[in-house]
Amino acid sequence: MGKPRHYLAAISAYIIWGMFSLVLRPIKDHAPIDILYYRIVCCLALAFFVLILFRKESVRDSRDQFRALPPGQRVRLVGWNLLAGVLLTANWFLFIYVMNYVSVKATSLAYLVCPILTALLAFLLLKEPMKKVQWVALAMGVTGCIILAFGHLYDLVLAVLVGFSYALYLILQRKNKGYDRLLVLFVHILISVVGMTPYYFATAASAPVDTSFYLFVLAIAVFFTLVPMLLNLFALSGIRSGTVGMLMNINPIIAFSLSVFYFGEKADAMQYLGYGIIFGSVVVFNWKIESRKVEKSEKTRRPSV
Repeated sequence: MGKPRHYLAAISAYIIWGMFSLVLRPIKDHAPIDILYYRIVCCLALAFFVLILFRKESVRDSRDQFRALPPGQRVRLVGWNLLAGVLLTANWFLFIYVMNYVSVKATSLAYLVCPILTALLAFLLLKEPMKKVQWVALAMGVTGCIILAFGHLYDLVLAVLVGFSYALYLILQRKNKGYDRLLVLFVHILISVVGMTPYYFATAASAPVDTSFYLFVLAIAVFFTLVPMLLNLFALSGIRSGTVGMLMNINPIIAFSLSVFYFGEKADAMQYLGYGIIFGSVVVFNWKIESRKVEKSEKTRRPSV
């Protein structure tokens, strides 16, 4: 059972990500690969800076933990993290592309699909048990996504790709339990930078020249990448993957609201219905968990007779 700070960390991360469009849309005229490449380079530099200055002891502990593993386990762990780095890169690129070339609503749909995929993957791959009420919540989520995707097949395909890449990335983080969370993220970003650098310089026409581009990328790297990623990884250390995945619905609800009320994208009654059903699925999924926490807390406070 996760502690309140784990839930607060997950909720905070998804509130921040829900507002991502506010800093990504202003640089939509730049190619997605430009935004992605400079984002990961900034993130890598910042993560390295923090690790060197503030996390040396934790990094040493993680190194010793890795060295203590049998050779076969070390190889598997390296393989899992290589895959995680690839998934993170794919997710970030697809997200930028969908946000700037399709719509903000499409990205919100992506992260409505993601919690459903995360919960299912946690059940299938990690054997995390599911209560009947949670299956009902997942069915509600699927129904809501079908309603939202009605007449928007292209958006649904992109949403599934974005959602699946991040859902699987979340699941893989369970393999890194006990390691420094920032170090894990640094390794994944390093994999991304190493893999992307040759391709970027072979295909990019020229580096962006406007200062505002780099200021927005820096803001994305710090406030919309490192901070929420660390919050999310911390949440996963104390909450089941399926629960974190369902809390992810906070992100698309905020993103959808911004798309309609801030960016002026049109939404019809069916879309409002779909979002309402999915929001209800979040409440249903977490209701029993929260009820048990309250009941347990009351029992511990109740004086013995």
